Amino acid sequence: MSLFRKDSRYYPDIPLFLILIPFISAFNYYLTYNNIKFNGFLVLTYTLDTLQGYAGWLGVRKTILYLDKSMPYHKGILKRIVIQFLLTTLVGLFIISALTEMVSLIARGKMVPSSFYTHDLFIISIWFFVLNAIYIMIYYYKKWQQVEIEIALEKQAKIEGFLIRVGKKNLKFSYDELIGFYVDSDYVIACHTKGNIYYLDTSLDKIEEKLPTDLYFRLNRKYLLHRNLMSGFKRIENGKLLVSLSLSNASLPNEIPVSRAKAPLFKSWFWPNQ
Repeated sequence: MSLFRKDSRYYPDIPLFLILIPFISAFNYYLTYNNIKFNGFLVLTYTLDTLQGYAGWLGVRKTILYLDKSMPYHKGILKRIVIQFLLTTLVGLFIISALTEMVSLIARGKMVPSSFYTHDLFIISIWFFVLNAIYIMIYYYKKWQQVEIEIALEKQAKIEGFLIRVGKKNLKFSYDELIGFYVDSDYVIACHTKGNIYYLDTSLDKIEEKLPTDLYFRLNRKYLLHRNLMSGFKRIENGKLLVSLSLSNASLPNEIPVSRAKAPLFKSWFWPNQ
């Protein structure tokens, strides 16, 4: 089932809560009922409580997935966490309250006693707090894993270098040997430190995906250059930048413009500790 896929956003939340919720129901049952005896009533009420717990959890999960699209963490983590805690708690309590009232009307012909809202729902709301905390921890654990994978891939890429097909051969170049790439008509050209150029039958976008981001920067649509090639930059009109190149190469100009939109990103990349 797709719900159990390891690449799902919050895996392993589903198998975790499928196991955890029956234990939560048992603990809540202990806090809620007096004179507990193992009989048909216990089995029935415990089963109903557990099923209601699953329904409440699924409602909370759907709400969290909705917030991931409408209010992602990177647009304001504190606001997102506060709204998530409040909204998921309200959704979960509403589902459990509605189901409990429905069961009470069917089984007893009357509404649940007021103690359910003053005592039982208070206990349940604490569990929703715990549930939210687990989801937030899973989210940031996944983010940490993603960063670790990206760092490992970049390190591996630096070791492997870049492959270029020359005739019938595939030649591997270290990144320090390739000072940049630029678009020329229907081809992308790779520039070597020794002045050699190589025609690549691919797009600059695809090349950019393969290069380590700490070494190469896409200045504009045409140029993707190595950090070692850039000596500095200056501001020009309309918030644009003009990047100066330190190595002379017949295939490259001495200065290359960077758009206003990319200027802040370039400056933070060029001077990461500033």
